[in-house]
Amino acid sequence: MKIAYFDCFAGISGDMTLGALIGAGADPVRLREGLAGLGVGGYRIEVGRKIKGAIEATDVRVVLDEPHPSHRRRLKEIQELIRGANLSDRVKQTAERIFNRLAEAEGRVHGRSPEEVHFHEVGAVDAIVDIVGTAICLEMIGWPKVVSGPLPTFHGYATGSHGTFPLPAPATAEILRGVPWRKLDIEGELVTPTGAAIIAEIASGFGEMPAMIVEKIGYGAGKSDFGIPNVLRIMLGEESVCVPAARSVTVIETNIDDLNPQFYETAMERLFAAGALDVFLTPIQMKKNRPGTLLSVICDPVRAESLAAVVLAETSTLGVRMSRWERVCLDRRWEEVVTWFGTIRIKIGERDGKTITASPEYEDCKRAAAEHDVAIRQVYESAMVLYRTGRSPSS
Repeated sequence: MKIAYFDCFAGISGDMTLGALIGAGADPVRLREGLAGLGVGGYRIEVGRKIKGAIEATDVRVVLDEPHPSHRRRLKEIQELIRGANLSDRVKQTAERIFNRLAEAEGRVHGRSPEEVHFHEVGAVDAIVDIVGTAICLEMIGWPKVVSGPLPTFHGYATGSHGTFPLPAPATAEILRGVPWRKLDIEGELVTPTGAAIIAEIASGFGEMPAMIVEKIGYGAGKSDFGIPNVLRIMLGEESVCVPAARSVTVIETNIDDLNPQFYETAMERLFAAGALDVFLTPIQMKKNRPGTLLSVICDPVRAESLAAVVLAETSTLGVRMSRWERVCLDRRWEEVVTWFGTIRIKIGERDGKTITASPEYEDCKRAAAEHDVAIRQVYESAMVLYRTGRSPSS
């Protein structure tokens, strides 16, 4: 399996992503040809080399022919632009999902629906090029499985179309809920909203570099200087034949016998929001024959401390146990099917490139069933039939 590891030691932005992907093998000529399919003019893409710190990196710049103050678009306009482009379906779907993440985050920050959000910086020509260009480059290098390292912390203030705001930008922080950070604490914007939306959408996981045979390395140059090499490094290669079948997780547990049962729902919701892989309750018999509950949380090791803090804050326990376990997982990816009830995502489990299991996303089925006032079973079965046959609902 082809893997692209995004080493975000100095953060990530749209232009850094394009630069690193070109450095890892994507062809800038084909990138320009693909972007021409958008039908957006008035700009050119310059690709060069630049020294950042002691590292030579690919520098990508979107140069506008003249300022474009009118290029402030709503989500629907951007969706129509992407859907009408002369690009593959997967490129268009990937780009659209990235923009949806941006719209949802901006909407939550400003108290609006995603459809009402006006894209300012992120809706300008350069960001459209960054996002659609990233999808085009991923296709050029074979749609690898993307794994990302934790993102570096940073602080300060920045000024944009909404005025002065704290860093990380509110939209960036919103997009990266549940994503692990590592302490760096540099003053300046290391992770932009566009970069956050890209990595949140394309990464299948966050953590240490997986066992792999590295074939190509690309460095994408950032525009600012922070005292460290401001580059994004992408390592592209094949999954190593010696990759162990098991992967490490941390299990957090605690025994509770004095918590209002109503509070477990909130505790579980906040644990999942903080990035837990699974949370479950088991009835147990405690000392003095008291009935109690075993709260168990499974998580990525890098999130263990933050999730333990949630358990301590949301329950009555005085302490937790943490242990390292190994687990074997199928590789996961998603496809979409268009049913009579709308678009439903199909979660697919694979091993060694072979599909082992597939099932419709429950939340998609639940939403569609409520919107169309039908049984959720009907939506689920319709999605599975269409996935297995590859037919449209009208065929």
